[in-house]
Amino acid sequence: MKADTPSDDVAVLVVMGVSGSGKSTIAAMLAHRLHWLYEDGDWFHPKKNVEKMHHGEPLTDEDRWPWLHAIADWIDTTRKSGNHGIVACSALKHAYRDILIGQRQDVRLVYLKGDQDLIAQRIAARADHFMPPKLLDSQFQALEEPKADERPIIVSVVPHPREIVETIAGKLNIDEAVGAEANRARR
Repeated sequence: MKADTPSDDVAVLVVMGVSGSGKSTIAAMLAHRLHWLYEDGDWFHPKKNVEKMHHGEPLTDEDRWPWLHAIADWIDTTRKSGNHGIVACSALKHAYRDILIGQRQDVRLVYLKGDQDLIAQRIAARADHFMPPKLLDSQFQALEEPKADERPIIVSVVPHPREIVETIAGKLNIDEAVGAEANRARR
């Protein structure tokens, strides 16, 4: 089956949530478990975005559009090459997810849901991240939780990361060997 053909098969997962929800950790662990490719959405930010966030300035939509399109390009490249991949990306607004997922039936959304107090504690405990804790309020203000028509897999951030990964894998019902074989065959 061609990657551009809509299907129930999952080619790419977008793991979303506010800063501090565990996106990078969960996405990397899930990619390792499934033997899929992994990218962190933070790696796609232009330097000026990173500098703004580092200085405590929230990004505007204008700052985000090139970033989101760069991630969407990675998603399309992964799909077209027949690989499977996971990308961690805040994707807080529906309009952002339209760029990342849109009509791509083989791209699914995983929403890591948690309350602001717990996530604030986690951010305060992190070291060397360019997203300062004071921007968490703006993240929750911008958050548009995914609706049913986006087919999200919603998972609480409360359990241990291994439990979260197993919950996601169970909800996807993906055979990890299939992803491993597809990615090995394309290298």
